[in-house]
Amino acid sequence: MSSWDLGSLVYLGLLGSVLIVWMIVSNRQTLGRTLQQAMGWVLIFLAVIAVVGLWDDIRRTAMPGRAAVATEGRIEATRAPDGHFYLTLLVNDAPVNFMVDTGASAVVLSTKDARKAGIDITDLAYTGRANTANGMVRTAAVQLKRIGLGPVTDRNIRAWVHQGEMDQSLLGMSYLERWGRIEITGRTLVLER
Repeated sequence: MSSWDLGSLVYLGLLGSVLIVWMIVSNRQTLGRTLQQAMGWVLIFLAVIAVVGLWDDIRRTAMPGRAAVATEGRIEATRAPDGHFYLTLLVNDAPVNFMVDTGASAVVLSTKDARKAGIDITDLAYTGRANTANGMVRTAAVQLKRIGLGPVTDRNIRAWVHQGEMDQSLLGMSYLERWGRIEITGRTLVLER
């Protein structure tokens, strides 16, 4: 704690003490009710401080795909509290949240996200197989008309629809390798073209 912080803390302590003494002296007749109201304001004040202090964590947890900053040819994403990077891409003009997965060889859509992107999953032929941490799963190859990430749009991307239960679509290397540079530095993922 610096001397400036210590001085500020002492000042705020003295100011708070003066306000408390003034409140007690001026409200001697209704002290119980005044203390109840004061405690209510103290709790509101503490709640506001907690929300302000935790706002970045709340924002990243509630909207992990929105923690990306896009400029011309450059995307920066912040690591989510679970240790992964998430990006929201436009797939056939529909927003789809992806987990960035450098261990996945391709773009893999959950059935829910495939429907969202306008793919009719009832007509798909699940002839492919993928080896996952949960064992072998069946997949169907699809061609995505457009994938957009920030100012960058790619066309005719091959992807796979996962037939089983999948919480999150995966942004694998078949898309990531289109970027000229992929770098992970601390809590930041950088994609550049």
